[in-house]
Amino acid sequence: MTFGGKVLKIHPTGLILFSFLLAIMVGTFLISLPWATVQGHINLVDALFTATSAVCVTGLVVVDTGSFFTLFGQIVILGLIQIGGLGVMTISVFLFRWMGRGISIRHRMAMQDVFAHTPREDILGLVRSIIYFTLTAELLGAIVLTSQWADDFGFHKAIYYAGFHAISAFCNAGFSTFSDSMTRFGDDTILNLTVCGLIIAGGVGFPVIHELRVWLKMRGGRRPRLSVQTKTVIWTTLLLIVAGALLFFLLENPNSMQGTSIQHKMLASLFQSVTCRTAGFNTVNIGSLQDATLALMIFLMFFGASPGSCGGGVKTTTLALLTAFTWSRIKRHQRVNIFKKSIPQETVTRTMSLMLVSIGIIGLVLFLLLLVDSAIGYEADAPRGVFLTYFFETVSAFGTVGLSMGITSQLSTWGKLWITVMMIVGRVGVLTFAYIVVGAGTSTGIEYSEENMMVG
Repeated sequence: MTFGGKVLKIHPTGLILFSFLLAIMVGTFLISLPWATVQGHINLVDALFTATSAVCVTGLVVVDTGSFFTLFGQIVILGLIQIGGLGVMTISVFLFRWMGRGISIRHRMAMQDVFAHTPREDILGLVRSIIYFTLTAELLGAIVLTSQWADDFGFHKAIYYAGFHAISAFCNAGFSTFSDSMTRFGDDTILNLTVCGLIIAGGVGFPVIHELRVWLKMRGGRRPRLSVQTKTVIWTTLLLIVAGALLFFLLENPNSMQGTSIQHKMLASLFQSVTCRTAGFNTVNIGSLQDATLALMIFLMFFGASPGSCGGGVKTTTLALLTAFTWSRIKRHQRVNIFKKSIPQETVTRTMSLMLVSIGIIGLVLFLLLLVDSAIGYEADAPRGVFLTYFFETVSAFGTVGLSMGITSQLSTWGKLWITVMMIVGRVGVLTFAYIVVGAGTSTGIEYSEENMMVG
């Protein structure tokens, strides 16, 4: 990268962060333009919050997207969602190749960090397949949604609404032009399944999609074995969706879903289980759910989607590795094994570090939210209690989910800024920030004589 005629050496992790920050700044400027909003103006902090939420595909909103923004403003938000979902680096690499320009080593390394668990030579082919798959999935989703909405909104409006929500769903953004998100469509089976399908496709991870596509194209005995990463992502995703839906049904059947049809209960349970994993749409009133259900949703939001996807969170593979690590230690095994493969010790260590740092960041931001709002005498309307409401909001921002108990628009200026920071950290990744702060290099450090200590 050049600046003022000088070459700036930026590590690939820093390049990823810089690309997101640049997109956020551009988005904030465009959203702040007079013709982007119906009223002709928007608070700078609200513009920054909205741009960050869009680029980081979170879905938390301080103003209603459908009524506050003009068509221009909504298109800007949609463009930011698409850019943020695929990643600025992905789109820039694709455009450079499309124009016949070469790709720098740093760009290749950045793509390697984002989309590959092992070094691979066809990283550009992977990027190309990501773009094609994304456009195809969004187009198919938009077609189905258009057919569902054509009678209600008219053909032309249906096309726009369908395109907006198809992109928002696939990118796991959760932005909606409807003030009640998807609540009004809670009984529409086709719509619910379509949106769920888009969310899963965007959240399962592009490397997994690419590997499955190559695997399916093979015939007979020529098919290679699926990687441990792909198997782990598939099984963990299925387990979380099924278990989440079942628990949601059991918890809310006598509560918020009491008196509704069995179809509505099943669809709502499945939809919330899927959307908690970083999408942010909802077909039920989140504020009406009982505390146990909210705890379940916080768990799902924390782990989120899978590596190399549009979603956030500490990822499904982290949950799988933690489970495998715990089981191996219970059995007093030194190595962590998954699908008859041993996981490198370095990967296991990174998983532990990721968990601890993530919990620490969530705790810190939650503390700062409670501290600054109480210090300035700000009192939010939180019937369920400020702590639970802010905790839910913080984890939702970290997991780039976008679900809220209704507190987002009531946050103080400092509260919005802290949630903005949390969304960026959640989208770019905790380890990426750690590499930027302490460096990506490794060293053995100083080694002293050993002395044991008690734990537990």
